Amino acid sequence: MPRGRYSLHDPHDHTPLAEEHFQCAPGPSGWRYVSRLTGPAGEHRGSVDLALDDLGRPLRLELHAGDWQVRGAALDGVTWVRTDPTGLHATEGNVRAHAFTGTSPAFLVATARLLRLTPSSAATRVRLVAFTDPVLAPRTVDQSWALVNSEAHATDNGPLTVDEYQVTALDTGEQHAVHIAGDVVLAAPGIELEDLQSPPSRFD
Repeated sequence: MPRGRYSLHDPHDHTPLAEEHFQCAPGPSGWRYVSRLTGPAGEHRGSVDLALDDLGRPLRLELHAGDWQVRGAALDGVTWVRTDPTGLHATEGNVRAHAFTGTSPAFLVATARLLRLTPSSAATRVRLVAFTDPVLAPRTVDQSWALVNSEAHATDNGPLTVDEYQVTALDTGEQHAVHIAGDVVLAAPGIELEDLQSPPSRFD
């Protein structure tokens, strides 16, 4: 069960945003990721709880940011309920999308798991609902993912395969690289893996 810590920063000016302390593991139904976020001063910023099925679809998502909360799942596309800080008002949303995304590295692993690309695969388009900080506002985004390289590296625990994806935002054409090993993000814009206490899990 990998556990460790990511640092999150603004990908444009590198302003530190948060640290995400996480653990994740494959399970009988798919994969689960849980984390808590702390701000630069150590204050609690929120949490992530994401469970996927065997096909990479979101069985359950629960996000907290400040006093905002989102709960969602794959249902007629993706469906979610967003609750305001007072707890008095909840708004429901539904979009014909494939999955969710956001600032957490968990969503990059989840999208890669959903698409299951190979180096010979064509670039694949995916529609995602992004929840943006700090109020978890929903926004529908279209991306293109391509697996451009998959390379095995020797480690003390056997070979570790690192996959390099090229991700394109279809509304702006902006491209960036994402490096993933198993269920751990090694590098991506705004994300650095600072500590890893056990090797990444290997998906079948």
